Amino acid sequence: MKLNRLLIGLLSLVLFFSVNMFAQDQEMTEEEWEAEMQRLRDRVESLNTEISTLNQDINNLKSTEIQSYEDCMNELYAMVGATKQDVDNFRQAVAELNGRINRKEGPKADRQKDLDALKANRISALPEFFDRVHNQMQRSLDAWVEAPLVINYTVVKGDHLWGIAKKKEHYGNGFAWPVIYRANRDQIKNPDLIYPNQTFKVPPLTSEEKDKYEKLRANYKPAPVQ
Repeated sequence: MKLNRLLIGLLSLVLFFSVNMFAQDQEMTEEEWEAEMQRLRDRVESLNTEISTLNQDINNLKSTEIQSYEDCMNELYAMVGATKQDVDNFRQAVAELNGRINRKEGPKADRQKDLDALKANRISALPEFFDRVHNQMQRSLDAWVEAPLVINYTVVKGDHLWGIAKKKEHYGNGFAWPVIYRANRDQIKNPDLIYPNQTFKVPPLTSEEKDKYEKLRANYKPAPVQ
């Protein structure tokens, strides 16, 4: 109320000075004076109406119950039939798969299956995930040029399965030598005995094999030097 009275007072002063300045600039007849005064009174009434409308809008906003952020998010999750825990789990799955795609942890076909599973989940429709899952990660997969599934390697003098597996262009991990051994059992009778000019298949590691042999390498402690 105090604000309204202050605004009305200011408006009256502005109108008073406006009329005086107008009257000083030119001579006015009585009819012109009355017409100008009526115009200004109409303007005051119009401004009062605007003030009343604004006050009503303010009161309506004050009476409106605003939901908390958490309640809003829960409503959003409910729209896709999920709970906050479901969304947290999905977020973690997206981050893990995105990392595997960026690191090109093949086979590529398996990563596509993983991504398709995420796309099929209704949670992927949430704004937080939609573009990343349906567009960005798919573009990364499409740009992934997969190396040949099987590498053929010709043995040279001094080679052994451990060394072949450890080569950077193969596994970069000597502990993975059993994979080469199993893939070439038709040529390798004894894993300690291989011969120059033999040609071995070096198949790609599955995700499980990568994890297995990486753990072996990480946990390996060489025997102390005597």
